[in-house]
Amino acid sequence: MNFLAHAHLSGENEALLFGNFVADSIKGRQLQSYSRGIVQGVQLHRTIDAFTDQHPLVRSSVARVKPDLGRYAGVAVDIFYDHFLALHWNRYSATDLTDFSLWVYHVMGKFFSVLPPRSRRILPYMIAQNWLVSYSNLYDLERVFLGMDRRTAYKSQMGRAVDVMRSYYVDLQEEFTLFYPDLQSMVSQELLRLHRETTE
Repeated sequence: MNFLAHAHLSGENEALLFGNFVADSIKGRQLQSYSRGIVQGVQLHRTIDAFTDQHPLVRSSVARVKPDLGRYAGVAVDIFYDHFLALHWNRYSATDLTDFSLWVYHVMGKFFSVLPPRSRRILPYMIAQNWLVSYSNLYDLERVFLGMDRRTAYKSQMGRAVDVMRSYYVDLQEEFTLFYPDLQSMVSQELLRLHRETTE
């Protein structure tokens, strides 16, 4: 899953949201410099990624687009799934997507002084281009993929990702719709476990 799903699955705990949001930028011993809540957010992120990568529906989506996108197929599917989450946001949240996104950006700003360098570079672009909302729009989504393609010196073929998505749109959407409730259920149990761990 990508930024929007990780944020959505974090609940209302700001430290947990922050850790979940920046987990990919925190490596090894860097984790030791963060608070317990942020560390739990990083752990939640990794649990979500492991569950997602092993899920049969996600594997089906990845296999579907792999002939076109090669080793970047999994990355593309993560973003495709964020598109479907944003597009059908009202199914999964009572909070307006724009309001939710503004809250996420606000939380990231509160923690700006402890943002890992990679996240600190990305955040201004994310806010300026309103990535979390723009995932719902295929035009803006294509811009995100083109940016990724440039950063990989055009080796990733991500510039083709939206066209590939259009080719399998119905199937990918169905796989996401069936998968996401499974992920939400798993995360609910994980959040309960983390809460018990905090209160013990």
